[in-house]
Amino acid sequence: MSEQQIRRILVVGGGVMGSGIAQVIASAGFEVSIVEVTDEVLSAALARIEKGLARLLRRGAIGEQEAEAARARIDGGTDLEAAAQLADHVVETVVEDLAVKEEVLGRLDAACRPEVVFASNTSQFSISRLAAATSRPDRVIGSHWFNPPPAMDLIELVRGVRTSDGTLALALELARRYGKQTIVCQKDTQGFITSRLIAILMLEAMRIVEEGVATVEDVDRACVLAFKHAMGPLATADFSGLDTTLKVAEAMSAHYGERFLPPQNLRTLVSAGSLGRKSGDGFSRYDGQR
Repeated sequence: MSEQQIRRILVVGGGVMGSGIAQVIASAGFEVSIVEVTDEVLSAALARIEKGLARLLRRGAIGEQEAEAARARIDGGTDLEAAAQLADHVVETVVEDLAVKEEVLGRLDAACRPEVVFASNTSQFSISRLAAATSRPDRVIGSHWFNPPPAMDLIELVRGVRTSDGTLALALELARRYGKQTIVCQKDTQGFITSRLIAILMLEAMRIVEEGVATVEDVDRACVLAFKHAMGPLATADFSGLDTTLKVAEAMSAHYGERFLPPQNLRTLVSAGSLGRKSGDGFSRYDGQR
């Protein structure tokens, strides 16, 4: 299937990433269906999209007509198989759990037309392994978006062992239509390009704090002011969720060894339920105090 034939895109999972991805895709002119596990969770996803569009309106980044057109292109439901039968393309963005992703991809494979390409939004899992959960491994590709999707310019595309040239070409063209830039990870390696880079920076920043070398604020300030990063590595970890950061670090250390071992301060914060922004505190607090 060519990019010109794709009209309706199914986004499976409407969390923070999924709802942002759906907003971007609808704003690019595609019809979008979001599938979630319950009506309540689906309503929360649609509310996040509404807030995202309202934010762009306030900034003058889009007009009311554009926002209304994007809203009109989005629908949602809880019946995965029914939505899959109508999809021309699928973006899978469920929880970062390998077994869950494999189960969802298997269900999609049984319900979607044979030519439909699956793009899995993962920051670390083997695309080849995810593709093996389907009967179309040549039509499965990694499509790693960044948070928040409406604001971040990059999509990291990841080839599995059997991802075809045609599938990569389609993913590149769709990313262009979404208004995004791309990089391509040519080898299906743990953490791809970006997760390896940011994980090693975040973990070293945590060690600097743990060793008493510098404060959280100064470590983040160093990266923002010296390296022109938009956000410091510890603020990034808090934003992403420290539980997610810990899972990524453990998976990377199992593959690459000691350089990705999570430090004790990360483990302690996660054990205490201090998961970053979503819990109100992590390496920093989010009520105006450290």
